[in-house]
Amino acid sequence: MPDSDAAEAKKRVLRSKDRFFEVDDFPGSRTAVARELSRLENVGELRRLRRGLYWRGTATPLGMAPPPPAAVVRKVYGSLSGVGPARLTAARALGLSTQVPRYAAFAVPYLAEGISRVVLVNRGRRHERAGRRLNNVEIALLEVLEDWDDVVELSPEDAVTRLSRLIGDSIRPDRVAAAARTEPARVRERLRALLRVAGTDDEAHRVPRAAHEATRTIALAGIPPLAAAA
Repeated sequence: MPDSDAAEAKKRVLRSKDRFFEVDDFPGSRTAVARELSRLENVGELRRLRRGLYWRGTATPLGMAPPPPAAVVRKVYGSLSGVGPARLTAARALGLSTQVPRYAAFAVPYLAEGISRVVLVNRGRRHERAGRRLNNVEIALLEVLEDWDDVVELSPEDAVTRLSRLIGDSIRPDRVAAAARTEPARVRERLRALLRVAGTDDEAHRVPRAAHEATRTIALAGIPPLAAAA
């Protein structure tokens, strides 16, 4: 019966904490369950993240505390490859900035319906990220190399030193070099130079060059350690 389905959904939600809920998580009438989840949101027992997706966390005087942004992205995209930090979120992940973005940003291989408190950046054309199964740190590196002027807080010398130390550790030079094929020209030029700074010349040579010398010059302008290595 619809009423019993709604009552069972309510009971299950109120007994839970720090977990996501969707209509399909419950047996019975989808309509009754959907209405009950919406009602629970209206009274502050759930937080709506997107259509059909809710979160029950810790209640605060300002309402239900949101889930960690990375957890929301994992819930929506699952184990799909090619998902990782973007923009200031990427810079913070790599220790290149102390700025805290208002909303966490993630590079994703396609755009899902908007997610509350999370910025999604569509990188669908950069399919080698998924094809090479890049990890979060490697995706963060490519994102930072694209948005360098806007997100890097450290001096160019300190930032390049920090990134070069990650290469061969949490950043696999062969993977990022192979994935660079579907990255923009300025990312390729910066990555190529960074790999040379890190002493991985073989992988640097695998990164396709920009078609025009002017593009290479502009990409490395303002980052002296990379310009010197190009």
